[in-house]
Amino acid sequence: MNDKTRVLTSQYLNVSVPNVSDALDRLGLVGSTENILPIYPCAKIAGPAATLKYVPFGAAEESTVLGTLKAIVHGGPGSVLVVDASDNPHVNSLGGVAGATAKHNGLMGCVTDGVVRDVDEYKVYGLPVYARGISQQSVRGRSSCAGYGIPVKLSGITVRPGDFILADENGTIVIPHEHAQEVLEFAQKVKATEEKVIAQIRAGADPVEAHVQVNYDNMLKKNQAE
Repeated sequence: MNDKTRVLTSQYLNVSVPNVSDALDRLGLVGSTENILPIYPCAKIAGPAATLKYVPFGAAEESTVLGTLKAIVHGGPGSVLVVDASDNPHVNSLGGVAGATAKHNGLMGCVTDGVVRDVDEYKVYGLPVYARGISQQSVRGRSSCAGYGIPVKLSGITVRPGDFILADENGTIVIPHEHAQEVLEFAQKVKATEEKVIAQIRAGADPVEAHVQVNYDNMLKKNQAE
């Protein structure tokens, strides 16, 4: 991870997924996923995507076991493993060995639009994992790896290698890498504005007036002044 990405990561960790969703709305970008949530109470994660694509068994030649390990190593420290399991969503898409390998290689965590297993092991490793649910069965003989380091889908949202991922208890969101800085800046503005409104209400201000003063209803419209 280079210095610019490291700084960007630390800044994204100081805003929420809803803040970023508002920023994407303001900029006319799409990146919000549905129901990709922390599989246990784990840390917020942010970082560039290391992508991986699963397909039903036999639809590709690479085994998911080897393909996943290659994707993790290829992604490298600071990245977030993104597993596209949309073609076979009810089959495990991350297990304990892959989780240990991800932690050992310095990945921030994993997000998948499929299900996972070995949650107890992720807790021991301290590896944040976001998914649609939990399964018990092995991926072996049920899915194949169609590639890694390629564009994939996450809850229908295109994710390219290097696109930015943010995940917290509100869910998981995708930020196109070429817009990462401007999305961050507006997300920071959203957070500051909402904190100002809350502070004014706690200080006794009329809540309607507090919202009107910051033009809250219209702040996500593109034609609004900064």
